[in-house]
Amino acid sequence: MANHSPQERISIDPKVCFGKPCIKGTRIPVYMILELIEQGLIPEQIIRECYPDITVEDIKACLHYAAAIFKNEEVLIQEVN
Repeated sequence: MANHSPQERISIDPKVCFGKPCIKGTRIPVYMILELIEQGLIPEQIIRECYPDITVEDIKACLHYAAAIFKNEEVLIQEVN
């Protein structure tokens, strides 16, 4: 598979996984990849043990997508009295 930008690897389709962001061409939601990383799996393990049809670049795109969401998120801080 050619090296594509993260925007080309992640899709949002209301007909797929209830509109959750997924790796394009799959029904694998970004959050599932993030949860596997949270559990301590490295990309090669995720591919070998869980999703052999995706690539390391797909996993990097998931991370990039999540980082972009948090980067652009507005945070409202409330003071506690």
